[in-house]
Amino acid sequence: MKRSPPPVTASTVNWARSQPPLLRFLHTCYANFLAEAGGAVADYIPELGKADPAHFGISLATLDGHVYEVGDTRVPFTIQSMSKPFVFALALDTLGAERVESVIGVEPSGDPFNSIRLNADNHPFNAMVNAGAIACSGLLHAGKGDGAFDYIRHALGRFAGRELDVDEAVYASESATGDRNRAIGYLLRTNSVITENVPAVLDVYFRQCAILVTARDTAVMAATLANRGINPLTGEQVVTPYAIARTLSVMTSSGMYDYAGEWIYRVGIPAKSGVGGGILAALPARLGLGSYSPKLDKHGNSVRGIKVCEALSAHYDLHMLNRSDDARHSIIADYNIGKNPSRRVRRPQEQEILAKHFQEVRVIELVGTLSLSNVDYVSRRLAGSPRPEFVIFDLRRVTATTRAGARLVAEAFQELAELGVTVILSGIKRTSREWTTISEWTNRLGNIRDFYLLDTAIEWAEDQIVYRYGGSIDFLETTELSEQPLLAGLSEAEIADLAALCTVNTYQPNEKIITAGSEATSLFFLRSGVVHVTLPDGIRLATLTAGMAFGEMALLEPTRSADVVADMSATTYEVTIQDFERFREQHPRAGERIMRNLAQILAERLIVANAKVDLLTSG
Repeated sequence: MKRSPPPVTASTVNWARSQPPLLRFLHTCYANFLAEAGGAVADYIPELGKADPAHFGISLATLDGHVYEVGDTRVPFTIQSMSKPFVFALALDTLGAERVESVIGVEPSGDPFNSIRLNADNHPFNAMVNAGAIACSGLLHAGKGDGAFDYIRHALGRFAGRELDVDEAVYASESATGDRNRAIGYLLRTNSVITENVPAVLDVYFRQCAILVTARDTAVMAATLANRGINPLTGEQVVTPYAIARTLSVMTSSGMYDYAGEWIYRVGIPAKSGVGGGILAALPARLGLGSYSPKLDKHGNSVRGIKVCEALSAHYDLHMLNRSDDARHSIIADYNIGKNPSRRVRRPQEQEILAKHFQEVRVIELVGTLSLSNVDYVSRRLAGSPRPEFVIFDLRRVTATTRAGARLVAEAFQELAELGVTVILSGIKRTSREWTTISEWTNRLGNIRDFYLLDTAIEWAEDQIVYRYGGSIDFLETTELSEQPLLAGLSEAEIADLAALCTVNTYQPNEKIITAGSEATSLFFLRSGVVHVTLPDGIRLATLTAGMAFGEMALLEPTRSADVVADMSATTYEVTIQDFERFREQHPRAGERIMRNLAQILAERLIVANAKVDLLTSG
């Protein structure tokens, strides 16, 4: 019978039309500030005066690459002074901090952006005012010659995630009316800040300010600053974290010119404005905001753009100095292998050793950011318990690692090495950014192992405990049916009758023995080697060694629920379910005993599974 589709209700329609709360808030800002009539369009550069004062766009980019847009977010306008932080970061990376900092200061000036004044060393106060920005362009011109502008334009495009063009009309207008900037240029030349041809340097600067962007572009560019130099859309590391940190510092103190103090006090987000009507704001590790509205206040900042930033910061309490991260939330689980062993099914001798020495393997599962405070808390938590021989740090839920956190991690690992403790990392790939950050400080330490899967890490640590305390793990050992836990309690005669029904099969490494979804027709007893049991999605359920049974759920279910694959050369005893049922009819006592054993095995698995759940849900 064909089922009819569910009825379309008002709730269904509303759900389809619903918007994320942040997008709704941006729409509210747009509606509230659209009627704002204050300010005036910049006209000291004649071409800028042609901008439509009605244009208003708001865009917000998250660090996972999602971009919200409201209003005129695709209307192009010239970047103007918003180019300054990006060119400053580019200069730091291209020429080195020492070279840049030798001629450009980092102190706020307290003056308008186009002030013709230098500091006590006859250098620009900072790179956010025109004098500092022209000096930056001069440094890049000295290093790149005639290719300086294309180098800058390409770099700004990498910040935006697309190629950017130039508004030639604005460039011509700016160049024709740029005498104040020429005065600044020659003042810098007189004081040896610029050593190149001043008109050529100013041409780079005028063109740089005439690059076309949109509100969406500036949001992505701001998010790249907030994301330690990594473009959240393209994934490219555009500039180094060092350059980003220094750039954000200067933006914080000087990005909004003589309004900077008021801005950081009330809004608390590093930002940069441009007389073209744009404002970008970069909240580190959170988001990037870009807005466009050409009417400016007396400081040269977009009136509507200021209001958007103030509203966003106030509504969501985003002031960068108002953080409430709690290091105690960085540990999601802390246990030893007595509470949560690996999925390896161990033989009695191994079980006995691990039961006696379970406290020698400590597992700490981490979440969030490996920051200085979080790593410090983890190290104190670890030191508060008896010293283990192995510590596994599972990082699969770690979203970021700060350099301070990575350095403290290395110092903690160094101390563990001196105490004879082996560190094992899991849940982190060697190709990841977090591995690069951590390994910068830890690659000289010899006490660190890494496995991507936590269960593999626990299994390896268990093996070391077995070896250290007199046990052995012989994967080539051959076992008999009498050693099988599923057949415990059967007499020699019953074992012999069952053996007569079995066939011995050999499997090569990585050969699939059982396929999920296939008909369950046989029961297997592992005679030698190792196999692993996995779900179709790749999650490993168990690792089995000689002396263990698998496929035993065929006694209860007609279809296979998991794959079984040989890890290495393996041999099995295989008995068909049909033959096994005949055996149970001939030996009812043995059949009852086997089902009791199966119930016991399943109960033990359930206990282990419940323990894992408890570890993750016990506050």
